[in-house]
Order: sequence, then C-alpha cells, then structure tokens
Amino acid sequence: MNEIYFGIIAFVITAILVPLFIPLLKRMKFGQSIREEGPKSHMVKSGTPTMGGLTFLISTIVLSAVACMFVEDNGPLILLILVTLGFGLIGFVDDYIIVVKKNNQGLTSKQKFLFQIIIAVLFYVVSNVLGLLTLSNEINIPFTDVGIPLSVFYVVFIVFWQVGFSNAVNLTDGLDGLATGLSIIAFGCYFYLAQLQGATAMSFFLAILIGSLCGFLLYNKNKAKLFMGDTGSLALGGVIATVSIMLNQELTLIFIGFVFVIETLSVMMQVTSFKLTGKRIFKMSPLHHHFEMVGWSEWKIVTVFWIVGIITGVIGIYLGVN
Repeated sequence: MNEIYFGIIAFVITAILVPLFIPLLKRMKFGQSIREEGPKSHMVKSGTPTMGGLTFLISTIVLSAVACMFVEDNGPLILLILVTLGFGLIGFVDDYIIVVKKNNQGLTSKQKFLFQIIIAVLFYVVSNVLGLLTLSNEINIPFTDVGIPLSVFYVVFIVFWQVGFSNAVNLTDGLDGLATGLSIIAFGCYFYLAQLQGATAMSFFLAILIGSLCGFLLYNKNKAKLFMGDTGSLALGGVIATVSIMLNQELTLIFIGFVFVIETLSVMMQVTSFKLTGKRIFKMSPLHHHFEMVGWSEWKIVTVFWIVGIITGVIGIYLGVN
C-alpha cells in the first residue's frame, strides 16, 4: 500500500481527533499557563488547551504500527515508533506536572536531560543489539565521499543530536503554528531524501507524520485553538534528529532544521551575554520573541520563519544528494 495513502489517512484522523480533544481538554482544565516573563501579548492565550501533541502522536503511532504489516523490512519503522513514544512520554509527563499539578516548572532541566539521554542511549542499544538497524557509526561530509568515523563515540553524538534537537523544537514552539509548520517542512525534506535512498519503512513513517501534522496545523495556526505542548515538541525534535541519523544525513539537519538551530543559539547567546556582561543581545529570546518585541505581528514572524525553513531545507536536500 502506497505511503501517500497512509499520509492522507493520518491527515483525516488527526483532523477529526483534534476537535474531539479540544472540549475534552477544556473540561479537564488542561489549559496553557503563560510565563509572566514572556510577551504580554501572549496573556490572551492563557487557558488555551495544551497537550494537543497527543492527537498527532496517536495517529502517527497507530498508523505506523499498521504500516508495519505492509513493509517487509519494518525494523526502522519500529525504531521510529519507539523513539516517538519515548520522547513523547517525557513531554507528556512535563506537561502533566505543569498543567495538572499546577507546577509551572514541570520537570527540572536535569530530570528532562536525564530522561532524554536514556532514550537516546536506548535507541543506540536497540539499533545495534537487536539488529533493527545497522548504524554507520560515522558522519558523512556533504559534497565528499568522506565519512568521519566515530566508532564507540557515535553514541555520544547520538545523545547530543537527539537531546539537542528535542529541546530546539521545544524552544521554537512559542508562536501559533511555528513549530508545526517548520516540522512539516523538515520532515518533508527528509521524506524526499528517504525516497531517493529507497528507505521504504522511513518513507511510510514520514508520510504518516507529515499527514498528522497537517491535520493538527488546521487548528494550531493563528489563532490557535490548541497547542501541542511539550508532549508534541519534544517528540518532534527527537524524531527529526533520529531520522537524520538513520538516513546517515546528520549534517543536513543543520540546514533542514536551520530555524530550530538559530532559535536555540539565540537563547544560548542571550544567556551567555547576560551572565558575562549583564547585557542582552536580543530584546527577548528565543529569537521569535525578539521580533515580537520590535513590532512584528505573530503571523508575519511565522510566515517569514516558514519561508526561511523552506529555503534552508532546499539547501539541505541539495547537500544530501551531492
């Protein structure tokens, strides 16, 4: 069965699930808490249902499990399901503590990093020990036939890549539709690269995930009726890093996920500058908040960032095929 059909089914399922989830989440008082230090314009979003990432994760995981029956070599598909579940569970626990327990901190940064590292190490172990996927243990350099062998240190790179991008997407998820749209663009780029490589199992998963995210975007775009929460953003970041690793296209993610990278760097630069000099580089970080503070509308920021994501994504594809 063609993966595109699965993508269409995923879109329909998610588009139906979301309006069913919204009143349920409202009744359970799963509303978003807005940080006091954030932009004042965001206060109107307080109470908007969150944990909406459950909708596209459920459709993605269920349909991917079904797709396993149509794919001969379904090891990569199983791995992606497990990674999605792992990072999604971390985000769910974090959201649950914030929303249900009314603790704005959620999981501490140390707890979150520890659980993310565990998932990354488990991915490496399951890939190699159970033989679901043979990892290259090296990083390919675009435009060359050269690969940098990392041997046993490849697991360190995996941890850095998965944890880093999981948190990068989480940081980017601050405006209506921003992280969702950028994720669709990024996964679309990797779907194309997976097709070129003949990676059937990954093509199925990516088509399903893209379809699910498109269904979610219908309700997450400005003005959002539902937020994905950490449940969705941590899972998406972990998965996009995993996909780049499994396709042996790790370095292309710097371009395909360029906006995620820049958003993360803006936070690191802001924190470092303030600690060292007491001065801020940006009016507010992550970067999308800086543009809000200088007067850009939310929709303008999202649109510009999407366009940047498309341009850098095309560059990433070009690097990936050369």
